[in-house]
Amino acid sequence: MRCRNKYIARFTAAFLLFSFAFGRCPVSGCRVIGSVRCERKIAALTFDDGPHPEYTEEILDILAEYGVRATFFVVGECAEIYPDIVKRELAEGHEVENHTYSHLYFSKCGEREIEDDIEKAEDVMDDMSSYRFNFIRPPGGIITGSLDKFLREKSYDVVLWSVDTKDWTSPGVSSVVNAVMNNIRPGDIILMHDFVSGRSSTPDALRQIIPALIADGYDFVTVSELVSFSDASFDE
Repeated sequence: MRCRNKYIARFTAAFLLFSFAFGRCPVSGCRVIGSVRCERKIAALTFDDGPHPEYTEEILDILAEYGVRATFFVVGECAEIYPDIVKRELAEGHEVENHTYSHLYFSKCGEREIEDDIEKAEDVMDDMSSYRFNFIRPPGGIITGSLDKFLREKSYDVVLWSVDTKDWTSPGVSSVVNAVMNNIRPGDIILMHDFVSGRSSTPDALRQIIPALIADGYDFVTVSELVSFSDASFDE
């Protein structure tokens, strides 16, 4: 299972990320959100690949301590194993969104396989809480134009990121902290992970990042809230 044997292969689509912030994917008509243009100091914390029985709970405790809400892009097979953690995310006001059922890389699979995997993740959430996803984050940030019609019919917006902490590599707390503090801008989407291979740097990094950004005047919002605060539909 993905949540038990992770990061066998990992890559990112940097060639796509540079080309949009809040606009349309260059290979499809889907709306793609990498960041938003806004004057207000707001940012969205996002967490991929969970839930994890240890790290997600620890992250939720930290978010609760500071009164911060975030967006969790859950892997369906992990949500099946740890449904109580997902229910806690929802109960505490966080946003829960689709990261596919088995962490399927879109560029490596056929269209029908990808569609089935996305819908299987939806079924997990529906069985758990009748919760409907609004956003999807493709594993690795890979987007394929062939899925455009399917995603539009499902009313999905694709969410990527503008600040990559690379915390999935367990680079150490200072590296994760610096990745955020040295690059943050109003309207950014911060990519983090609540499920990593090895010892996670993420919780300890959050204990520094959150109070530092709050002291600098930032508010943390969910992706939905971030989109609603945007001053423009496209940021070049």
